[in-house]
Amino acid sequence: MNKTSAFLIIIWGFLYLNSVFAQKPKTEAYFPAFNNWQSKNPAELGLNVEKIKETIKFAQDNEIKNPRNMEVSHYQSFGKEPFGFAIGPFAERGEPTGLIIHKGYIVAQWGEPNRCDITHSVTKSFMSSVVGLAVDRGLIRSVFDTVASYVPPIEIYGNPVNRMADDFGKPELLQLFDTPHNKTITWNSLLRQTSDWEGTLWGKPDWADRPDKDAAKWLNRLRNAQGSVYEYNDVRVNVLSLAALSVWRKPLPQVLKENLMDKIGASNTWRWTGYRNSWIVLDGQAVQSVSGGGHWGGGMFINAYDMGRFGLLSLNKGRWKDQQLLSENWVNQALTPTPAQPTYGYMNWFLNTDQKLLPSASSKAFYHLGNGTNMIYVDPDHDLVMVVRWISTDAMDGVVKKVLEAFPQK
Repeated sequence: MNKTSAFLIIIWGFLYLNSVFAQKPKTEAYFPAFNNWQSKNPAELGLNVEKIKETIKFAQDNEIKNPRNMEVSHYQSFGKEPFGFAIGPFAERGEPTGLIIHKGYIVAQWGEPNRCDITHSVTKSFMSSVVGLAVDRGLIRSVFDTVASYVPPIEIYGNPVNRMADDFGKPELLQLFDTPHNKTITWNSLLRQTSDWEGTLWGKPDWADRPDKDAAKWLNRLRNAQGSVYEYNDVRVNVLSLAALSVWRKPLPQVLKENLMDKIGASNTWRWTGYRNSWIVLDGQAVQSVSGGGHWGGGMFINAYDMGRFGLLSLNKGRWKDQQLLSENWVNQALTPTPAQPTYGYMNWFLNTDQKLLPSASSKAFYHLGNGTNMIYVDPDHDLVMVVRWISTDAMDGVVKKVLEAFPQK
């Protein structure tokens, strides 16, 4: 080797080592520990403090007008539907509440973030995640399997010992998928609200939830092929819940607690409830089949911090620290548009693909959404999670626009 070659090798080596040592050490993502969530001043993370304050004021100024007594609110809305009577618990709700989480840290909070309020259909995102856990573990082979083969006849708890003569010869067991149409329904179509399941569950007929204006269609219309038509329907959500209970053979709140909520450091105060009549006999025990929201009462009662942790899990595609709690494949499926409704993934992962409801947000943003409005907004482009509770629906984009203005403009 001549002197020139040796000199060039030395120079190359020096430049390589210099570039390596000049690189900034990679910082690990922050995930809050149980009962210990670090806060940072927005300015520490490069956010505009005044814009964050404007976001908070905007959320507080745009509280939904519905009564805070949720039972009264119910009977002014869904309670007017056929068979709209409440069968699950309600409670007074609190102040407009929220969290802004950037890079895992809380940079702002308002209202009563420790208060456990009903979160309505955000419950559905927890439910679909429980189904995802079943798929990840092989309890459900594929979401494209028909559900019928997974769900046996179900005994309702509390039936009278001595049956009345009028009931003689009538079925004693609940069969969710015994009609020709229901036998075709897949897990995927239940998750995407495209099943058109037919029947009555917990005293609620499928047609009575957000009924057609034409009453002639309530009982006699033709069924849509499963997967072809989107219809948001809580009766069918509750069918999914009961089917998932049959697969897990244990209460879904226990499944959620052991496999997700405990692992992300959630509190012990959240409660997932069903209806007073949604009890079945499972392995010799009375077990409640929980609901997917507060349409007739019940569902998830949870604080904003625990909602924020779930949002952070969503942001990180099912990963928490060094554990993949929900498979990345499942999260990607949940974020895949439903052909019949491209702004809906798996319940209740709403997509911003058309940027109509949230025009100020990126098309990559998504959100877990429930009546109230309760929203967990997730924005991968900004490493942002925002929990907003009890804001009017028409102010949703406004609060997103405000918080995004706090970020350095590109």
